[in-house]
Amino acid sequence: MDKLRIDKYLWAIRLFKTRSQAGDAIDKGRVKLDGNSVKASRLVAIGDQYEVKTEARKWVIKITGLLQTRVQYSEAVKYYQDLTPPEELDRLQFQAASFHTGKRLSKVGRPTKKDRRDLEDFTDGD
Repeated sequence: MDKLRIDKYLWAIRLFKTRSQAGDAIDKGRVKLDGNSVKASRLVAIGDQYEVKTEARKWVIKITGLLQTRVQYSEAVKYYQDLTPPEELDRLQFQAASFHTGKRLSKVGRPTKKDRRDLEDFTDGD
């Protein structure tokens, strides 16, 4: 358990759903060590501190243990320490609850059937 690639580690601690997503994020420069982008083949070491940008949020993690396989979330959180600044966490609280559900916000976008009927009644009334 001495050697572990960063893409496999990020997948194992459940920051990314698949290992290929972790690799893509690394290739796009969304994973940094000391402000420098890393390669997917980089070996992680205990004590390293990484900045990771996922679709949901920005993480600052410190590695506290090496994890070779993917385990439950409750077990995975024991292998890293979340050092994300509080202002980043505050920013996430203001996002809409439906942001990641795929549903549109109420009263935004196309009119409903009721809105269409009301509009037709209004224009036919002239």
